[in-house]
Amino acid sequence: MPNPDWNERYQTGNLPWDTNAPDDHLVKLIETKTILPGKALEVGCGTGTNSIWLARQGFSVLGVDIAQTAIDLANKKLNDKSLSCEFALLDFIHSNSLAQSYDLIYDRGCFHSFDDEKDRLIFAGHVSRVLKTNGIWVSLIGSTEGALREMGPPRRTASDVIKAIEPNLEILELRSVSFQAKLPFTPRAWLCIARKRKEPAQPSTGS
Repeated sequence: MPNPDWNERYQTGNLPWDTNAPDDHLVKLIETKTILPGKALEVGCGTGTNSIWLARQGFSVLGVDIAQTAIDLANKKLNDKSLSCEFALLDFIHSNSLAQSYDLIYDRGCFHSFDDEKDRLIFAGHVSRVLKTNGIWVSLIGSTEGALREMGPPRRTASDVIKAIEPNLEILELRSVSFQAKLPFTPRAWLCIARKRKEPAQPSTGS
């Protein structure tokens, strides 16, 4: 991962992205049955709020994070042992331990944390590798929309997102939304919904 010491962030409670409520965009996708229950992976699960919520909606969930402190907090929050939900320490872009078995992969601000274009390509490639046929990836990504700011989620252009994702997955939707956070303003974000490819993306045609 890039520069931040994620364990330190979780130890000090410097977590503006952690609202302790499931993300509204995820909730809408599930409640409208746009995405049906199945086996889900949350990458960068943090303290586990969204993973636990998905499990309560009937998903079988694995939440992974690079910070052991986040995993410890998530396990502490998981007080309903009947839920099909577990948490594990994992560096997603440097691990090949996950099998191709997920109907849904969700990340809220993990993909966008990589400054290096190559790392974002690797991230999307790993997503594609572990999704089942017809599996869906939902990602909330800080965008370049909105006023100048000195804090909040990393900013990625739409072309940054497409360049990383299109070679690996079929983009179903990319739209401008808000990023819920404990900040004095509401950052803008991209909501990206992509599907595992059945065939490769074709080259752009020349003039």
